[in-house]
Amino acid sequence: MGKNTCDGCGRRISVAGGVPNLWTFGDRDGSEGTAMTLELEDGSEHLLCYPCIEALPDEPTAADVERLEQDGETSQLRVL
Repeated sequence: MGKNTCDGCGRRISVAGGVPNLWTFGDRDGSEGTAMTLELEDGSEHLLCYPCIEALPDEPTAADVERLEQDGETSQLRVL
């Protein structure tokens, strides 16, 4: 399992993968959550935590990812 930070909000995340994480549903390593790498239609690729993924609009762009910020346990898009 790799560890990194979310490209959106900067929270510490763990990237699930491989046999060690196959049946892991909770937070065992002290990170604040898990994440996925998303490739957006504009060609950009971002490692995002699940709260940031949920905060994105239906057709996100790299500009939307730049606007993400942590809001407690969730994430939100900053108002420009």
